[in-house]
Amino acid sequence: MSKSEAPTFSYKFLLPRYWPTLVMVLIMYLLSWLPYFIQFRLGQWIGQGVMRVLPKRRQTIEKNLSLCFPDMPEQERNRLVEMNIKNAGLALFETGMAWFWPDLRVRRHVTLEGMEHIYKLESQGKGMLMMAVHSMNLELGARAFGITKAGTGVYRPNSNPCFDYFQYQGRSRSNRTLIDRRDVKGMIHALRTGKVVWYAPDHDYGRRRSTFAPLFAVEKACTTTGTSLLADASECAVVPFTIVRNTESGQYTLKIHEPLDAFPHKDEQAAAEYINKAVERSIMEAPEQYMWLHRRFKTRPEGETCLYAKSSS
Repeated sequence: MSKSEAPTFSYKFLLPRYWPTLVMVLIMYLLSWLPYFIQFRLGQWIGQGVMRVLPKRRQTIEKNLSLCFPDMPEQERNRLVEMNIKNAGLALFETGMAWFWPDLRVRRHVTLEGMEHIYKLESQGKGMLMMAVHSMNLELGARAFGITKAGTGVYRPNSNPCFDYFQYQGRSRSNRTLIDRRDVKGMIHALRTGKVVWYAPDHDYGRRRSTFAPLFAVEKACTTTGTSLLADASECAVVPFTIVRNTESGQYTLKIHEPLDAFPHKDEQAAAEYINKAVERSIMEAPEQYMWLHRRFKTRPEGETCLYAKSSS
C-alpha cells in the first residue's frame, strides 16, 4: 500500500456500528498517558484476566512451549507461561505507547544499539530487510527505530475500516510508509532503491509460498519462503533486530544485529532453515515476551495430524 492509498477518515465511522472501535481507540489513547509503572501493572492484570476468559489461548501458549522446549523442566515452563500471559496483557498498552506517545517519551524509554550496522549498509546503498519476530512489544520497537531512521512497514489491512484507519496512522507515525503485505513488487522496489523494509517471517502463514523447516524442537514448521523471494530479487541485506523490555526498570533495548552475511541465496529450503535459526536466536533474547499465543505449527505436511487438536480455536 502506497502512501497515496493510505486509509482516510470517513464520517461513516461515526455510525453506531463503529462506536465500540472508537471507544476502544479512545481508551487506548487515554491509558497511554498514564505513568508507565501503572500501565505495566494494569497490563499484567489484564493479561491474567483475559486468559481466564479465553482458556484456549492459554492452552496454545502451553502447547507451543511444550513443542519447542520438550526438555524444559515443567516448573520452569509453567513459570514461562505465567510470565508470557502477563506480557500479553501489557502488549495492549505497548501498542498504545507506540501509536500515541510523543517522540520524546519513546526516546526516554527505548535505547537503540547497533545503529552502526544500519549506517554502514546505508553508505553502501544497500536495501535492508529488517528481520523481526512477533515479540509482544514489536510495535514499540518499530516506532522507536522509525524515529531515528524511517523505514517501510509490511502492513496487513484490517477488515474493520475504522480500526484500519487508526492502525495505519499509528504504525506510519514514524515510518516512511506502509506496504500491503500482498504487494511483493512494492517491497522489492523499496529494497532495490536502498530502503529499509520491516519483515517478520516467524509466523505460520499457510502453505502458499512456504516450506517446512526445523524450528526449535519441531522438525517440520511451516516457514514462509518470502524472505528468499525478497532477498534474491533485491540483493538486499537481511538484518535481524530485537526489542527487549527490562522488567525491573521498565526500559526497552532495541538491538540491531549484524547482517546475515551467510544467507543462502537461490535455495528456498536452505534459506528457510537458516532464517529459522536466526528466529530462534531472536526469540531467546526474551522468550517470555514472544507471541506464543499464535498457533505457530497449525499447518502440517500432508497426512500429519493437527498439533492443536485439543486446543484449536
